[in-house]
Amino acid sequence: MKKWILMGCAALVASGAWAAKEMSVQVRDGQLRNRASFLGTVTGTVAYGDRVTVNQTMAGWCEVAKADGTTGWIHESALTPKRVVLSSGAADARTGASGEEVALAGKGFSKEVEAEYKKQNKDIDYTWVDWMGKQTVPSSQLVQFLKQGDLAQ
Repeated sequence: MKKWILMGCAALVASGAWAAKEMSVQVRDGQLRNRASFLGTVTGTVAYGDRVTVNQTMAGWCEVAKADGTTGWIHESALTPKRVVLSSGAADARTGASGEEVALAGKGFSKEVEAEYKKQNKDIDYTWVDWMGKQTVPSSQLVQFLKQGDLAQ
């Protein structure tokens, strides 16, 4: 039995199934974090078109390494297997979505969806919603809140 397990592992390694994979960053501004969570501390950044090596994946997150050796976790939605190349054209072009836009898109929300909802509900006052959207909470406070409430991170 041990012989078959060893042969299976050798076949996986030879096939490249366990090999690291090269990916391109497909967001304008990506943040590398110290753990697989949006609440992780930012340890570095990546830019649109940067090539990274994926060392491992976990629950929708990829642990990546940049060419300079910097490592961190980034959400898989910020990466693509395609080689992304930024090229110039006749006019300025938007290079990609920001990390915030990717997070909102993952929730099915966009500026277009918001505009359509506001158009269909003209009598609703959005003052407090807009105010809440402008509020920021430091990651350290979010982590403290989660720990105090015994919530999963």
